[in-house]
Amino acid sequence: MKFVKSSLCLALLSGLSFNALAEVDIYGKANVTVQSSDDGEGSFTEIKSNASRFGLKGSEKISDGLEAVYKFEFQVDVSDADSKGDKDNISARNQYVGFKGSFGQVVIGRNDTALKQAQGKVDLFSDLEGDIKNIFKGENRLGNSVSYASNSYEGFKVLASFIAEDDVDAKNGYSVALTYGDSGLKKSAVYAAIAADSEVNGYDVVRATVQGKIEDFRLGAMYQTQEKLDGSAEADGYLVNAAYLMGSNTFKVQYQAMDFDDSDDKSAVTVGVDHKLNKNLKVFGFYSSFDMDNNVDQDYLGLGMEYKF
Repeated sequence: MKFVKSSLCLALLSGLSFNALAEVDIYGKANVTVQSSDDGEGSFTEIKSNASRFGLKGSEKISDGLEAVYKFEFQVDVSDADSKGDKDNISARNQYVGFKGSFGQVVIGRNDTALKQAQGKVDLFSDLEGDIKNIFKGENRLGNSVSYASNSYEGFKVLASFIAEDDVDAKNGYSVALTYGDSGLKKSAVYAAIAADSEVNGYDVVRATVQGKIEDFRLGAMYQTQEKLDGSAEADGYLVNAAYLMGSNTFKVQYQAMDFDDSDDKSAVTVGVDHKLNKNLKVFGFYSSFDMDNNVDQDYLGLGMEYKF
């Protein structure tokens, strides 16, 4: 009951009318793993909440062809063991308000950058230890931003983000992307994107992504160049992966590497399997091995479950 009251309050604060509340979509997922982790100093057992979240989103018609849209999404650490309540286990994810029409969608607030959105679903181990954010720069979700997404034209979409400087010593950031196809590979057999960040969170990044399906196989690849704004840490890297669907099971393997001009290289390989119990529930297992800077090896072996609502 408290959750429902809180959701109604958030929707009211968004500036939408009371009539729009009937269209509020409450959603989320819980993803938890029990895993053996070795960060380079010995293995230990832990229970992790992997970007578990809840949120609400909706829209209200303003006129023919124009709607107000909003989203408030929160990350929840469902494995938080702090019984004293000293640790805040709720943090902000994408939260914004804006407009949608024949021009596309424009929103203001906190949102994934265009480059991050453009990866689609190519990362087979997103939110787990094998997530590409542990090797690749550019996985940014930033506040003080204005985001634009065009409607689809012959399968093509344009994405753009403007990140306000918010400080006299900072610079505005820009992120742009051009995508083709359906990232879920349900409406098209191929998804592809080219994206770039300029002065976003300390880095300039250029990234190309492609994913396709051939019968029960899913194949993906990514290539990226990145550089710190001060000219250091220049690097280029790539990712390749494959998934095979067999009944209720999906077998997955992913390799990623980043080669630096003036420091040690990074690489990671992850293998895993998902078993779908129904539309909203799956159990899964994975193993990730990292070869990071200074020859520090990291290994993770986990079993988990994910429930979407």
